[in-house]
Amino acid sequence: MVRQDRADRLFIGGRWVSGTGEVLEVVSPATEKVIARVPSASKADVDAAVRAARLAFDDGPWPHTPLAERLDRIRELRRLLADNQETIARLITDEMGCPITQSRAVQATNPLRVIDAYIDIAHDYKFREVRRSETGNALVTREPVGVVAAVVPWNVPLGISAQKVVPALIAGCSVVLKPAPQTSLDGCLFAELVEKAGFPDGVVNVVPAEREASEYLVSHPGVDKVTFTGSTAAGRRIAALCGQDMRRVTLELGGKSAAILLDDADLGQAVETLRMGAFRNNGQICTLKTRLLVSSRREQELLERMEALVASMPVGDPQDEATEIGPLFSARQRDTVEGYLSAGRAEGARVVVGGGRPRDPGQGWFVEPTVFAGVTPDMTIAQEEIFGPVVSVMTYEDEQEAIATANDSQYGLSGAVFTGDLEHGLRVAGRLRTGVVELNGSPIGLLAPFGGFKHSGIGRENGPEGLDSYTEPRSVGLPENLAVSLS
Repeated sequence: MVRQDRADRLFIGGRWVSGTGEVLEVVSPATEKVIARVPSASKADVDAAVRAARLAFDDGPWPHTPLAERLDRIRELRRLLADNQETIARLITDEMGCPITQSRAVQATNPLRVIDAYIDIAHDYKFREVRRSETGNALVTREPVGVVAAVVPWNVPLGISAQKVVPALIAGCSVVLKPAPQTSLDGCLFAELVEKAGFPDGVVNVVPAEREASEYLVSHPGVDKVTFTGSTAAGRRIAALCGQDMRRVTLELGGKSAAILLDDADLGQAVETLRMGAFRNNGQICTLKTRLLVSSRREQELLERMEALVASMPVGDPQDEATEIGPLFSARQRDTVEGYLSAGRAEGARVVVGGGRPRDPGQGWFVEPTVFAGVTPDMTIAQEEIFGPVVSVMTYEDEQEAIATANDSQYGLSGAVFTGDLEHGLRVAGRLRTGVVELNGSPIGLLAPFGGFKHSGIGRENGPEGLDSYTEPRSVGLPENLAVSLS
């Protein structure tokens, strides 16, 4: 568990310091009780964190440390994370309500997988290469981009932190990590493990902050790059702020992902895939398949299978291993989701299952997993990201209509195609305007780039492309006879 003398502090410049901003309460979404009080960084705290990261990058050893030594520090961080997996899982379940089995399988495990993937990538990554041509010869290097502001959301706090911090560290950058204050306990634990892993002072700084200080961070003149995961509305604002100063930026934003179930699909297999593919983390994942497109010929079969799926998913205490649907993150988030449930009914959609709060829920911000039928592309619930356990079933008459409906969205983060003919499925996948498409529920893995088309973001995380975004290419002209070491 997080040390009591550090949960109320910020980690800046390798030291635990008292913040000068507000103290906020972390409230359990399952019990509605305060489980901790944490600092929210002020602008002065942000200045201190950026100053420490700037010093570590400009004058410290980290950017010039050999790659092998940087990877050794990261491996030590991985070891410490692995030793604390159960603590991390329970901490995140307490903070934001993810069912404990999912916290163990995803929330506490994905940081390890991210580290493993990036270490593999780093071994073959071309930090230095010579390119020769008739028009000239160059040593092309990948230089660290500088001080990185990493802004992470509350829904997958440690996994997304790893997606941003690990490649930045491999590249030789320093980082100011800004968790959401409401889920900053795991960020505090992460800072403790960074300290134990022996990173130089200021290379990683952890400062939870709310909106005003967060906006100050992403526009700070000492920051060279911003990487943000969150809502499209917030992403637009960050893009505008970064654009004013030509600050490098990566944005992973919202989604309204469609799953096309072709007529030859195995609906039993497809629906079981949707247990996690549509309802994981209580519906609070941006890649979830929340629009299910099925031909009118198989609609009834799909609805019956979805109703049975929901019936098989216990709703309740997220620390109970039997629970598959826990509470939403906050009372505000529950209100938002309930607003969408009302909008769906008002616009003519039909509730097949769910549609409200569970009976006798006691305390906690619970909403039933819900399936709507009769949804048309113009409805609010078909166009806007709900971020709750709500799925819309839509029908099509032919494949062309299915593809057009799937693409009828401002978002383009993820999608899926279910079919018995994989070659045909690949052709359909190639027509979807999304950054990720899963064929019969197959995950893309952490060596592939992840990110979105359209309003779902700018840039990519994971894979070599993810490491690219923390580097700046530099070309040095070489005389013909100069031999250059690439190590």
